[in-house]
Amino acid sequence: MPVAHENSPDGKATLQLLLFVDERPSSRKHIHHIRNYLESLKQDYPFELMIVEVGEQPYLAEHFKIVATPALLKIHPQPRQTLAGTNLVGQLKNCWSRWQRCIEDYQAELTQKVISSANGDTSRENGSSAKLSMASAIEVIQLTDEIFRLNQENAALRENVHFKDQILSMLAHDIRSPLTAASIALETLELGQNNPNQSPRPELTPRLKARLFEQARSQLRTIDRMITEILQAAKGSNADFYVKPRKLALGPLCQEILNQMQEQFQAKSQIVETDIPQDLPAVHADSELVRQVLINLLDNANKYTPKGGKIQVSMLHRTTQKVQVSVCDTGPGIPKENRDRIFENHFRLKRDQGKDGYGIGLSLCQRIIRAHYGRIWVDSSPKGGGCFHFTLPIYR
Repeated sequence: MPVAHENSPDGKATLQLLLFVDERPSSRKHIHHIRNYLESLKQDYPFELMIVEVGEQPYLAEHFKIVATPALLKIHPQPRQTLAGTNLVGQLKNCWSRWQRCIEDYQAELTQKVISSANGDTSRENGSSAKLSMASAIEVIQLTDEIFRLNQENAALRENVHFKDQILSMLAHDIRSPLTAASIALETLELGQNNPNQSPRPELTPRLKARLFEQARSQLRTIDRMITEILQAAKGSNADFYVKPRKLALGPLCQEILNQMQEQFQAKSQIVETDIPQDLPAVHADSELVRQVLINLLDNANKYTPKGGKIQVSMLHRTTQKVQVSVCDTGPGIPKENRDRIFENHFRLKRDQGKDGYGIGLSLCQRIIRAHYGRIWVDSSPKGGGCFHFTLPIYR
């Protein structure tokens, strides 16, 4: 329904009314009734009426805090008053005399100002312009709303550009460590091979070769995970994941990841315990995305658990439809007031501001789990530290 205006004669103070309507068939009868009643009053009591379709101008409904339609607002003169509900005509009959006295008092006040002023022409002009036209008032509201929206977008863009600059700088720094470790492992393997043109060198044992190959693979996987996280973060928080769910056995996947990260845990003398039932049902999930979640949670547990601490990984057939995975540690935990915000993009605890990390890992975990119609959350461990839990749907 288009916005309609019914203007009063110039030079006379009048009521300014807004009628908020919607497109529901049940509302049309009430709208027709209230318009007919207002039309019957118009000859004796001039007023300005603007009809607002809330679907076309939601910013007005938000500005005037309209929670139900149809609704009739008296916006001039002050004070503002709102009538809402299906019995608008009955309410209007009770209010109309007061509204008329309000406009008469306003007109008398303007007249008194004109009489008491030394410069009558200027005062009359000021009195005439005191009542801002309804169309102008609506335009001001609309422009204010648009400026607010543009300011928000500008702030978000500035924050995003600043964040990406930080990420590039951090990535250039952080990627050096795993890249150097992988290079050393490969160079050691290369040196262990005897060249006919050079003096013979002692050969590497098969066990040492296997460890060096695994070290190189592990560091390359770390680099790949870092790049994947950066690329996903660059897409923005509203980007969709391309999920390819398959029948997935969580137990073997988790054990594979723990074996790959074994050196990380040994470097800090951490104890890793698992509780994974043999009869745990398979889940319906994307193995690579779930791998990313498990690696991220275990990497965080390794980072924040002190030397000699304990990390526990458990899986539970929680309901007939979900499997719950829990990763608990004996680190400092997550403060209760930050447990909801910890999954926000770019969010970092104050204690972590000086540590390595981008503040995007847990946000990506949440988006991955939600893409699988699961849930992820954090709470306190009974033995101290933090427990991260997530659920995945059972394969059927």
